[in-house]
Amino acid sequence: MLMLLFYVGDDRYALDSRRVVEVVPIVTLKKFHSAPEYIPGLFNYRGHLVPVIDLCQMIQGTPARAYLSTRIVLVNCQLPDTSEANSHSLHSPLILGLMAERVTETLDKPETEFVSPGIKVDTIPYLGEMIADDRGMIQFVRVEHLLPESQTTYLLPQQEE
Repeated sequence: MLMLLFYVGDDRYALDSRRVVEVVPIVTLKKFHSAPEYIPGLFNYRGHLVPVIDLCQMIQGTPARAYLSTRIVLVNCQLPDTSEANSHSLHSPLILGLMAERVTETLDKPETEFVSPGIKVDTIPYLGEMIADDRGMIQFVRVEHLLPESQTTYLLPQQEE
């Protein structure tokens, strides 16, 4: 699997490159005041408003630093439909922006090399399996589990009645 690597502090993380739409430089975001701290705002991407999640803020509690290599990774994310009528279906794909530091490299490794970290924390379901290389450990980020159900209302288009 080809993965896009990024850093949160000194720790490395990976995204499945099949979900990546585009990697763009940091842009000015429109603050969304009622959103959680890890959603710093929205920006216009090719005519669509795209919410941005700061992965540094989400994972370690501090905002991404303004490095030249800090980027917004646009990913396709399919959020679960939490309405009672559609409890087992998915919303149509949504593009999310993921702000991360040091987005400069990829890594291609077989999925069979990933191992479970041995610890499951229910409050961080987006952190998945791990893989090692000659520079240390890399943790996989599961895009579809980034947001708790209670937060998806910030990101989904409102249905007209």
